[in-house]
Amino acid sequence: MASMRDIKRRKGSIQSTQQITKAMKLVSTVKLQRAKQNAEKSGSYFRCMYDTVLSILQKTKNLDHKYLREGNAGKKAVIVITSNRGLAGGYNSNVIKLITKGELAGEDLAIYAIGGKGREALQRQYEIKADYSDVIEEPAYADAMVISKDVLGAFERGEISEIYLAYTAFKNTVVHIPTLLKLLPVQIDEEEAPGGEDGGQAEDKVPMNFEPEDEEALNLLIPKYITSLIYGGMIEAVASENGARMQAMDSATSNAEEMIDKLTLLYNRARQGSITQELTEIIAGANAIS
Repeated sequence: MASMRDIKRRKGSIQSTQQITKAMKLVSTVKLQRAKQNAEKSGSYFRCMYDTVLSILQKTKNLDHKYLREGNAGKKAVIVITSNRGLAGGYNSNVIKLITKGELAGEDLAIYAIGGKGREALQRQYEIKADYSDVIEEPAYADAMVISKDVLGAFERGEISEIYLAYTAFKNTVVHIPTLLKLLPVQIDEEEAPGGEDGGQAEDKVPMNFEPEDEEALNLLIPKYITSLIYGGMIEAVASENGARMQAMDSATSNAEEMIDKLTLLYNRARQGSITQELTEIIAGANAIS
C-alpha cells in the first residue's frame, strides 16, 4: 500500500487538475452560448444557399463553365476545419478520420487547413497547400472570402480537380456530426428532383434561364456559394468545438471527483492502520515493562 505522504501528494495533484477542468468547463460553457446563437442564426441561410445552388445546377444541362468542369488532373482539395487547441474529446480526431479513413483515404490530397490540430495531424501524410489556423479563433466572412478566392484560383488553374469541406456540423449541445461535403464540381442526382412528391417534379425539369448570361451569373454565384459554405462550416465548427470541450471537461471533473473520493478512503485507511500500529506498539511496550 502507498504511504500516507504519497496518497496525500497524489490527492493534491488531482485536486489541482480538477480546478483547471472546472475552469475550462465554465469558459467553454460561456463561449458555447455565443457560438450556438451564431450557428443557429446563420445555419438556415447557409443550408438554403447550398440547396439553392444544387437546384439551379440541376436544372442546367450541358453548361460549360470553369467552375463546373470535371476531369481535371489536379489533386483533390480538402478544406479541413479543426481547432487550435486540444482537450475537446474526439472533436479533432473525428474530423481527421474523415480524411484518413473516409471516402478520400488513399487519394492524392491538397489540404487547406483551418485549425492547427488538423494541420499537425495531416502534414505527415498530405501536402498542406495553405494554413489559415488563425481565422478559426474569430471566424469572419472576410476570412472565408480569402480562403474561397485561393481555392477557386487553384481550381481554375487546374492545380486541383475537386473541392471538399470537412468540418463538424452542430446539431445541438451534445450532438456534433463530422461531415465531408463536396463543394465543386457540384454533385447532381439526375433521379432526384427538388419538387418532392407533390407533383412539382415536372415543373423543376424546365430549363434554367440566366439573367444576365450564364457565364456572368455563375461567376457571381459560385464564389459566393463557396464562401458561404466555408463561413457556415467555421461557425458550426466553433460551436461544436466548445460543446465538445464542455462535455470533455465535465467528464474529467467528474472522474477527478471519483478519484479524490477513492484516495480519501485510502488515506483514511492508511491513517487508521498507522494509529492502530502505534497503539499496538505502546501496549506491547507497557506489557513488557510490567
